[in-house]
Amino acid sequence: MNDKVDKLVIFLAKRDGIDKLVKTFQYVSKLLVWHLKQTNPKIAHRAKQCEVASGLSRKAFRTGRFLTGFNALRRNPGPTPTYRFLSVFANAGEMIYFFFDHFLWLSRTGVLDANLAWRMSFISAFGESLGYVFFCVIEFMMIKEGIEEERRIKNSLLSESKEKGDEIKKIKVDRVMRLMAVAANLADLIIGLADIEPNPFCNHAVTLGISGLVSAWAGWYRNWPT
Repeated sequence: MNDKVDKLVIFLAKRDGIDKLVKTFQYVSKLLVWHLKQTNPKIAHRAKQCEVASGLSRKAFRTGRFLTGFNALRRNPGPTPTYRFLSVFANAGEMIYFFFDHFLWLSRTGVLDANLAWRMSFISAFGESLGYVFFCVIEFMMIKEGIEEERRIKNSLLSESKEKGDEIKKIKVDRVMRLMAVAANLADLIIGLADIEPNPFCNHAVTLGISGLVSAWAGWYRNWPT
């Protein structure tokens, strides 16, 4: 399967794939609003509509997504007590995020009272940020273990060189994927902080736009079929 169209079809068939594409639309639109609001208000207004519609669409795609964290804790919480401890907080934060995101979506679409939106947004963003902090810790621990394993393989005289090369290649690929996950989590953490504790840096349109695109494109890289 080397055809790019085949890979694109598979990518867009995944929930995470379509989410990253629509997230790109959302945050490109946010940057366009910031760039054009003074010089071309009409186009900026259209971009704003695209941003809002994309954000609401993404929330609809994520219906039931909180079950992913629950299933991760149920099936594979981690190989050691430390990983299991961190995994509980990471997945619990993610579950809070996705669960309350349902109510945020319903309040913003008018199904529920619109006054609930700010409260649901705060709870959802708090859970999201909590989860990302612990997920980043887990990723850094696994990257560290991978580096140590790579050194051990290089220093080992028991394996053939080809086997060493294959093992080292797998470790390096895994490290890149984990660094992409860290980049996405840190970018989403900035977006979450903008809801929890509004401030000029996190809430600036450029900061949010770039953070959203970093998260989207890191996720795109991780989910692209190989």
